[in-house]
Amino acid sequence: MSFEILFVFSLLAIALFLFSSEYVSFDIAAIIIMCLLLVTGILTPSEGLSGFSNPATLTVAAMFVLSEGLRRTGILNKVGDFFTRQMEDNFWLGFLGMLLFVSLSSSFINNTAVVVIFIPVFIDIASRIDVSPSKLLMPLSFAGIMGGICTLIGTSTNILVSSIAEDRGLEPLAMFEFTPGGILFLSAGFIYLFTIGIKMIPNRRKNEELTSGYKMQGYLTDVVLEPGSDLVGTVLDEQELTAHLDLDVLRIFKPGRDSSAQRSEVYLKAGDILRIRGSAEEINKLLQREDISLKPPKKWVDVDLEQSRDALVEAAVAPDSSLVGETLGEIDFYDRFGAVPLAIRHRGELMHEDLEKVVISGGDSLLLNMSKDRVKQIDTDPSFVLASEVGVYRYRTEKTYKALAILAGVVLSAALGYLPIVVSAIAGVICMILTGCLSADEAYQAVNWKVILLLAGVIPLGTAMDKTGAAALLADGMISLLSVLGPRAILSGFFLLTMGITAVMSNNASAALLAPIAIQTADSLGVNAEPFLFAVTYAASLSFITPFGYQTNTLVYGTGSYKFTDFTKVGLPLNIIFWIIATIAIPMIWPF
Repeated sequence: MSFEILFVFSLLAIALFLFSSEYVSFDIAAIIIMCLLLVTGILTPSEGLSGFSNPATLTVAAMFVLSEGLRRTGILNKVGDFFTRQMEDNFWLGFLGMLLFVSLSSSFINNTAVVVIFIPVFIDIASRIDVSPSKLLMPLSFAGIMGGICTLIGTSTNILVSSIAEDRGLEPLAMFEFTPGGILFLSAGFIYLFTIGIKMIPNRRKNEELTSGYKMQGYLTDVVLEPGSDLVGTVLDEQELTAHLDLDVLRIFKPGRDSSAQRSEVYLKAGDILRIRGSAEEINKLLQREDISLKPPKKWVDVDLEQSRDALVEAAVAPDSSLVGETLGEIDFYDRFGAVPLAIRHRGELMHEDLEKVVISGGDSLLLNMSKDRVKQIDTDPSFVLASEVGVYRYRTEKTYKALAILAGVVLSAALGYLPIVVSAIAGVICMILTGCLSADEAYQAVNWKVILLLAGVIPLGTAMDKTGAAALLADGMISLLSVLGPRAILSGFFLLTMGITAVMSNNASAALLAPIAIQTADSLGVNAEPFLFAVTYAASLSFITPFGYQTNTLVYGTGSYKFTDFTKVGLPLNIIFWIIATIAIPMIWPF
């Protein structure tokens, strides 16, 4: 075993650690791996930086923009409204129709974008028909995942594996080559969900106001500024007022007025009411000041925090948010968004105290009190997904047919072989901008640059595995372990291994690591590489057993008030079913 192979194996171990831990974000982990390959000379600069110009990277970036162009027309919301009405008449039939629509949409636009749109829709539906949102949100995520595997462009993983295959002299995977297997998995998944799966999902989240759901009753208080206070006539200095206390001033209410004032740039007067977030213990410390008195306690409801210019908003942290790894104190929500965090649901635990010390994770759900005129800022920030329907977004409905025509052109030109998918997708982006479906700035903002950096960083690792012989060595190990059972058993092993790795790390990273090994294994066996490639590709996306195995699971984790084990309980049987189906069906669709 050469030094180069040993070094690549060491990098694989480092990659698995970095991708499965939160030591650094996954995009930085990928760039670290790429940099080490360049510094050690295992890859030349052109080989190491090839990920940035790889067709997969460019295609995925373009698909983010195309998905955003369609989203901004509001067409998905309109269809969602239609199925909402159907669910009110017949829940199960309407729910089936809506999930099928989610899966269909996820086949042609980014499935994460589809789930983002429908999270607040499903929460609203749950309140109308008196069903726990937990019963709806996990199936929403699963439907998006299963729909994404049905076409080349449904998920970035499919595009990535197609590019890896092409780089190694194989034919690129066609637009609808994924469809037969995808429909088989999708059908089995829906049968499972509607016979067993949905019944197994616990009613974690109740249909109740946000103040009740986040248990804010003991953490909101009104205090009155007494005459003679040295604060009268001054602009509120919250740092001075709440120094060394775990408190936040939400708003200032003026006597005799119905509306609230902002907490900054407001001159205080005697009788002003300060609405404060904090525990009873911290409030008692504040009340040691003689110039502040406590108003009689009340039962808090959402409307108390939605008066005049105020809004109460629930926002989930996107799994690839740039805020992941920062504390709430470092983010400074008030200066950045005009918002004060009231509570956070962090990894299944509801937290009210020492919020500024909480390190943000993807899937965390925040309850925010903020100015209504700043809600749109949160809504359009890719770091967040609004779980509340706030109605602040104006859709470009007049551009609907243009956006649909552009997307159809991209799909058909690639499917019929007129243009490579990377060319048709880039052409579609240009058309979206020229037709006004979205602006150039919106196009830049639509791209998930962390995913792009991830792809650019992990693609060279596959090149290094091929170049050094590490992929061949791993393939030989897989063959020696399972060869007595035949190619089908080896394919089954790849599917199971990929699912397991994807449960703890990025699906794109797991596909980039295992696809080269799968190709090398097929070469060593002297059989068709396609069944092995599809086993890795499907398994890299079909991860249901953890909330972090796929982005959409992470998105609904906090908003559905799920426990980590809820995904294992519902997702493990589904993963086993898919493993069995893959072992039997993939070699039948793509013979060895």
